[in-house]
Amino acid sequence: MDAIRHNIRGINDNSNLHVLREQGRFLIENTEGDIEYAKVLPLIQHIFGLTAFCCGIKTTTRDIENFQKIALDFMRDIIKPGQTFKVETKRSDKRFPMTSNEISAAIGGYIMENIPDINVDLHTPDIVLRVELRNHVYFYTNSIPGEGGLPYGSTGKGILLLSGGIDSPVAGYLAARRGVEITPVYFHSPPFVSERAADKVKDMVKILARYTGGCKLHIVSFTDVQLYLREHIKPEKLTIMLKRAMFKIACDLSQTNLSPHCLITGDSIGQVASQTLHSLAAVESASNLPVLRPLAAMDKQQIINIASKIGTYPISIRPYEDCCTLFVAKHPENKPNKNVIEKQEERIKTDPQFIQLICEAVANVECFDF
Repeated sequence: MDAIRHNIRGINDNSNLHVLREQGRFLIENTEGDIEYAKVLPLIQHIFGLTAFCCGIKTTTRDIENFQKIALDFMRDIIKPGQTFKVETKRSDKRFPMTSNEISAAIGGYIMENIPDINVDLHTPDIVLRVELRNHVYFYTNSIPGEGGLPYGSTGKGILLLSGGIDSPVAGYLAARRGVEITPVYFHSPPFVSERAADKVKDMVKILARYTGGCKLHIVSFTDVQLYLREHIKPEKLTIMLKRAMFKIACDLSQTNLSPHCLITGDSIGQVASQTLHSLAAVESASNLPVLRPLAAMDKQQIINIASKIGTYPISIRPYEDCCTLFVAKHPENKPNKNVIEKQEERIKTDPQFIQLICEAVANVECFDF
């Protein structure tokens, strides 16, 4: 709960807004008047851990006549002729002398008497007026869905291997929704890919930052490592070796100041040759961290649907290739043997040149805050 409260406070650029917690609710109040609901809602609607939002009225009164007047004024701004409504009351404060049903009946009857051309419907009303008696009394109507999930950062940290494609930003979103604080890492290969490819990834991270409250993107210069591997590895095994090198660099980055608990990838089983079960096993052994694959059992259309919902899809389909796409073989091996791959890697991982290239890639990472 403290993580959610912190994330809500993170959007506050107005000193008049205050975030309070009361019996399972978070209240955002303006100390100098009404909140500008249309401006505040887009800032908080994507915060993980919050299931719904509503705009309401808070009062300190404990008098049923005042309840009726407040409810009437509230409904006059909402309900239209011909619509139906009902009142639902939740009386957490049992000291109030009337029962929940009695309060609902008194308020509903008063509204019916004073607003013409409306009706009560207890089963499928157009509008539900909710009244909650807590430390204070709250009036609100139908709520707006939130992102749900777990509070961001509440379950640990992970390094997100972010490409310029559709899948990896969706994987990052889903991991963050389960409370994982994500650090995106992008492997850049100039001059084989343009700066527009890097700009594309930056725009993806900006979208993810809407949900996480901020992200620090790490860009790794990967060109020299790729060129070395292309010279020393057979073409059909090159994609696997490139991904193992990425895992190695990401794990080395974790020894700096990131302190992650896992790596996160956008792999979907069987989608491409490097994502068969054999290939995933051959790559994963390069990591000394657990590897999360939130998309593992999803098909492409499911992934596209989520990408469209969160806003990364239009960015992902921009026509700028990432480093893996450009270095893939015409006929990559789709059932690599993990033991064979590891033996081949033994020949190069003790090469001083390769060790130096990995160290340089880690040392020269560029960071961008969003």
